[in-house]
Parts: sequence; structure tokens; C-alpha cells
Amino acid sequence: MSSVSEASPEEAEAGKSTRPRSTVTVPAPPSTVWEHLVSPAGTAALLGASAVLGSKGESWRSSDGPYGVVRSYHPLEQIRVTWHADADAPSTLVDISLAADGDGTRLDLSHDAESSEMQGYWDQALDRAVASLAP
Repeated sequence: MSSVSEASPEEAEAGKSTRPRSTVTVPAPPSTVWEHLVSPAGTAALLGASAVLGSKGESWRSSDGPYGVVRSYHPLEQIRVTWHADADAPSTLVDISLAADGDGTRLDLSHDAESSEMQGYWDQALDRAVASLAP
């Protein structure tokens, strides 16, 4: 498995990346990765302790503070949620996409926040989610 942080084409051209984007390739088929991401363990690893995803339009909340609403839920392909870091934080969007990549699955995560501080957070979240995926 490999993990990469990357800038959007526009940000790369400008030589600066402020919108968090992370990619990881997992040596498992998309169905296995999807099932894990939407499981309590996978969701908690990605969004925070006690976070549970429901269907489109349903709220989620982490006991760590972040919370939001599921905005898009396409099995085996994509999950998009609003993200509030805490009660005083603005709403932003986090998009997690899955794609077959050889014998594995590529996970792409992007966050529309203008915050370079979140890059490390999402890199670690993807690492946790992948590490908690049973072999």
C-alpha cells in the first residue's frame, strides 16, 4: 500500500497547495475496501471515534468533535460528507472516492477547506483506515 499527498492541477501550477488531498492504494478489491470504510471501525478510523455513516441526508458525529451530514453515498464508488471540525467551524466538504487500481483499490480523499493544516490530519486518517482493514 502506498500513500501520497498531492495538489490539484491548479495548485500544482501555482506551486502551492492549501486544499488537502490524499491518495492511498490498498491491496484489496473495491468491495472489501468499501465494506470496511462504511463499517463502524473504518468510519471511526477515517472520521473520528464513534462516527457512524448513514444514508444520504443523515447526520454523523464523532465523539472527538467533528460532525456533519452525508451528502452523497454511492456504494463502491464515493462518499461525500459535510465536515465541521467543531461547533464553531464552518461547513466544508470531504469527498472519498474509490477506484479499482490493478489488483487493488485507490482511495482518493479531498477536502475543500483552505487549510494546509488539515493535510496531515487526512493523511493520518487514511493511514488509520487502511491499517484497520483486516488482511
